[in-house]
Parts: sequence; C-alpha cells; structure tokens
Amino acid sequence: MYDIIGDIHGEDRKLEGLLKHLGYVPAGRGYRAPLGRLAVFLGDLVDRGPGQARVLEIVRAMVDEGQALCIMGNHEFNAIGYVTEDPDSPGEFLRPNRGDSEKSRKNRKQHGAFIAQIGEGSVAHAAWVAWFRQLPPFMDLGGIRVAHASWDDAAVRALSDAGWRPGKRLDDAVLLATHRKGSALEQARKRLTSGVELALPDGRYIEDKEGHRHYEVRLANWRDWASALHEVALVPAGQEAQILGLALPEGFDRTPISGAPIFIGHHWFKGPPRIESGKLACLDWSAAAGGPLVAYRWDGEDLLSNDKLAWEAQAGLARKG
Repeated sequence: MYDIIGDIHGEDRKLEGLLKHLGYVPAGRGYRAPLGRLAVFLGDLVDRGPGQARVLEIVRAMVDEGQALCIMGNHEFNAIGYVTEDPDSPGEFLRPNRGDSEKSRKNRKQHGAFIAQIGEGSVAHAAWVAWFRQLPPFMDLGGIRVAHASWDDAAVRALSDAGWRPGKRLDDAVLLATHRKGSALEQARKRLTSGVELALPDGRYIEDKEGHRHYEVRLANWRDWASALHEVALVPAGQEAQILGLALPEGFDRTPISGAPIFIGHHWFKGPPRIESGKLACLDWSAAAGGPLVAYRWDGEDLLSNDKLAWEAQAGLARKG
C-alpha cells in the first residue's frame, strides 16, 4: 500500500512531522515505512524552503533503503538544466541563468535558496544533480499512476520510447531533446512535469506568489465536466481578470479518466485539502507558502475518497481530514 506525498519544496519540518503522523519511524538518515506500506514522493523536493538539504537526505535515504519511491518534478528538471551548458548558446545553460534577461533573473531567484543551501558548484551540488537524473518522469504502479503535473498516455509512451522511464537515467541526448523548443519530447516532458498550459494574449500575464510573471495559465485538463475556461484555469486569487473573455482552447481534451487512479502535485492548491475526483487527486496544497504538506493513504481502492487524505498543517502539528 502507498502513501503518496505532494510537493515538499524544502519544508523539512513539515515532511518529518507528516512522516511521523503516518507512522513512519526515524531510521538512519531517513524513515522506515510501516509494515506493508511504501512512500511515493511526487517531486519538487527542492527550491523555496529552509531545509532543502535535509529533505533531500530523507528522501534519498528512504529510496535507497527501499522505503520510498520518487519521481521528478519540474524543479528537479530545472536544477539539471541550470548546470548543463547549452550547446547552442556558448556560456549559457539549458535553463538560462547567466545573462541579465528577465528569464535569467527569474531563474536565479527561483533557484537561489537551493544554491545557497547546497553550495553552487560544490561536490554536493554535482552529486544531487546527478541523483536528480535518476528520477523518472512518471510511474505506473499498477493500482495507481503518478506524474508531477498531469498524466498523459501519449507523453508516457514518447518518453519511454526515447529511453527515459523508471529504471533509466536521464541521459544527455534525451535531456537536450526535451529542451528543444517545439519538439515532441519537449511537449511530452512539459505535459508530465508542468501540465497543460494556455498562452495568454499579449499584455496579459499571471503573477505568482514571488512576483514572477507567467505568460501562460495552467489548465486542469482532468476536469472532464468543465465547459468554460474559468472552470479549468488555475489562476491565483485576484488575477481572474487575466482570463476574462477567453474561451477554452479548440480541441481541449476533457476525456473522463478511466483505469487506475492518478496522483499529481505541482498546482499550488489552496484551502482545505480535497480530492479532485474519484480518479484523481492533486496533493500540492502550497506547503512552501504556509499550506499543509498533504499525503494520500492508498489501500488498494479503485475510487479515491477525501477521508484517505492526511496532512501536516504546521511544522510539528499534524491533522487528518
């Protein structure tokens, strides 16, 4: 049975509190799972929070000891690109961070806490980036499916066929291909690690909690019941005007989910934790912005329910609901 855990973003105290709440016991650098259970981490272990080194230490120790599984989030993918030179732009990296462009400044700021805590260019930095390359972009565990931002069968096939799947390291050839603008592998990687996004018209943008401008809006494409853009657009409170008058993209896929339940993170939900449907749960409830670190205790059910959610509301204070 699995305990699926959402985006941690360096919140080590919340992670340790949640693990203890779930019955995990400290063991060496990590934690030992209750008998018959396994933790599954949905990625985005790093960036933002104060305890990133400790979070990585716990998760890696648990993976190494067979107490947990972990997939890649967009922040681990970004960390790899941050230190990988761009062959088409000498002196720059796949995730630009050396120039004075808006994008480079944003990338440096977003990754700054990780760099400060790990040490840019240090042995530890290189070792963690190498470990990130071992993380798969998805896992189909039979009874459940997990991806960081959204599940898409075609994207899973594309990355698998290219050689990036559970048990296979992300090599340089695939890494470069997943950065190539407009390529099939870039689209597949973005679908799984960043989800579905809609480009906004000129002059419109979404401003995130850190003041960064995003010229796309995330879409909850799993909401098959939706008939209007505002029902699927994941827009921060107060910025609803940025999608005013816009329609759902032509051909937007709202096919009902069938098969094993899907678990995702990534989307910074707010409010009391709840599942999206009997077939999908998002477990990112903004742990790095004052929200709870949320888990789902899966015991083999084909339909998910809210009473299987567990969360850490504040450091050291666990709740279940």
